[in-house]
Amino acid sequence: MNVKNLIGFVVLLALISGLTNVTAQSQWRGPNRDGIYPETNLLKQWPAEGPKMLWSFEGLGTGQGSVAVANEKVFVTGIPDTLTSDGYLFAFNAQGKLLWKKNYGKDWTGIFPGARSTPILVGDLVYVESGNGAVYCLKAETGETVWSVDFFKDLKADSVQFGFSESILIDGDKIYFTPGGKENNLMALNRFTGQKIWASTGYQEQATYCSPIVFNHNGHKLIASLTASSIVGLDAITGEMYWRIHQFQDNKIHANTPVYSDGNLFVSSASRKDSSGLVSIKLSQDGKKAEIAWRNKEFINLSGGFILKDGCIYGGAYLQPKWFCIDAKTGLTKYIAKELGGGAVIFADGLFYCYAEKDGEMALAEGTPEQFRIISKFKVPLGTAQHWAHPVIVDGKLYLRHNDAVMVYDIRQ
Repeated sequence: MNVKNLIGFVVLLALISGLTNVTAQSQWRGPNRDGIYPETNLLKQWPAEGPKMLWSFEGLGTGQGSVAVANEKVFVTGIPDTLTSDGYLFAFNAQGKLLWKKNYGKDWTGIFPGARSTPILVGDLVYVESGNGAVYCLKAETGETVWSVDFFKDLKADSVQFGFSESILIDGDKIYFTPGGKENNLMALNRFTGQKIWASTGYQEQATYCSPIVFNHNGHKLIASLTASSIVGLDAITGEMYWRIHQFQDNKIHANTPVYSDGNLFVSSASRKDSSGLVSIKLSQDGKKAEIAWRNKEFINLSGGFILKDGCIYGGAYLQPKWFCIDAKTGLTKYIAKELGGGAVIFADGLFYCYAEKDGEMALAEGTPEQFRIISKFKVPLGTAQHWAHPVIVDGKLYLRHNDAVMVYDIRQ
């Protein structure tokens, strides 16, 4: 092979490698799905009325999913008319102009109605999971459906009490999700075609409300997620299930995404039972075995997520004015702050962004192993019903979704 052909071959390999290792341009709870956003030069304090609102939109209908922001576009799901139960994907430009909205199919209008999934964008494709149990792949420019799969008709899934609430995981050419049931409990499909790559029987339970993570552990690529009463670890390439840890929640609500760090997996559910609360799981060297390192049953966090930062875990209590700081090594509670209602939390540029689920206050806070201090807060002005959608920060903008409304704030210094 001459030098010219060799260079061409190397370039081709690089292009192929780039395609197969492409990562999502938007993710549920940030680039690593851990609630941490890599933003800088953000405001360290807000005006009393809150930061400047750049734009807002009312008319999404019911929904608790967060926004996805990428390629100068903002995507979010909603059910404008619960009588028809049609779910829509809305696409806005960066200035808040509605570009299009697409009816992707029926969505959840049962208990606590609303579209649950946070869209995920990869290249020119956007993906959504319906609360009724379906995954849709759509063209990001137009909303045209590329492929879809139905959990019940195609995959023999079991129904869930509050509707499927998972935000899809994508890694390279694979899309991962959890239909639940006996046969196709957890699955990987080709994200371009929807064709099955593998299906795992998992622990053969119903799906729950958890969004999975993929991570590299000592050179082994693993998937971690939860089903009705289990934390499970699988090989991301083959779908082989390696281990299962029992995790209880009274209504089988495991809505928090696991967080992986340095050989440990952290999972939180809202119950004081012996096999619930916040748990630390230690993985074996190859990730094929797992054991419980500690449990903290005091931390009752249903769906707000938590932040692992500098050896401590920070998060709010379900429907209580409590913000915890927990030692990640021992599981012991260092302190509980009570200046703000519990809710969703994310982190950016050295500070915590806390969205209280009961009263709709949005707060900027400083958290250290010694104290949790509220710097600024304001009342979210638009929207209705539950404050469950997690905040998002992209390009110096804070995105808040409150059911029918989305609000965008300028938080750049």
